Amino acid sequence: MLHLIATPIGDPKDISLRAIETLKAADVVIGEEFKVLSRLLKSWDITGKSLEQLNEHSDPEDVARLLELCRDKSVALVSDCGTPGFCDPGARLVRACRDENVAVTSLPGASSLMVLLSLLGRRADQFYFQGFLPAEKEARAKAMATLARRGEPFVVMDTPYRLPKIQKELASCFKGHIVCGVRLTQPDEQILDMRLEQFAKVELDKAEFIALVIPEKRGGTDQARRTSWGKSGKRSNRKS
Repeated sequence: MLHLIATPIGDPKDISLRAIETLKAADVVIGEEFKVLSRLLKSWDITGKSLEQLNEHSDPEDVARLLELCRDKSVALVSDCGTPGFCDPGARLVRACRDENVAVTSLPGASSLMVLLSLLGRRADQFYFQGFLPAEKEARAKAMATLARRGEPFVVMDTPYRLPKIQKELASCFKGHIVCGVRLTQPDEQILDMRLEQFAKVELDKAEFIALVIPEKRGGTDQARRTSWGKSGKRSNRKS
């Protein structure tokens, strides 16, 4: 059986009792990187586990081997942070298990998307989830163009070291508002709630982030969107 276990997105104490119990009982624990996985388990005093790795570099043979483990053993799958199987390589193992009728269950927990939505101060009734932008230049530009054509609020993520880059990209491709959560749930968490042109000027180092962009309507301002999404805010720092 495969157990999908959500791990903290920042604060290591944001782990459920059920998750710890399942990790302790598991025969095998799969993570994206051995170093990160070992550190996570150590923080919860979990030792002596058989560890496996599944990431973007894993080939079909690796997935097939892990599938066989899931048939006969209690296997826990975790991401470096957040929920496995969602915007990460774990989805391939989940699909393989489901195709082969191997039981899969999910243990919910911390989610950067849910944390951001709860901190918006706006009703997030409808938005498009873009997730991680492509790294390749042409594909990235195409994704930005598609988002611009859609013209609706969207959630975007990227790797930490691209945060300074995406600040400028979003400001050059869109006009409107952004709410960006940086280092969510950590002591130095930041919520940046401002116009995109202001966001581009904020000095930020590489960090985990997730953002919701509210584009202006074509040929006008974003006043209509502000009406349905609430009042725009200013930059704020928040201790968790």
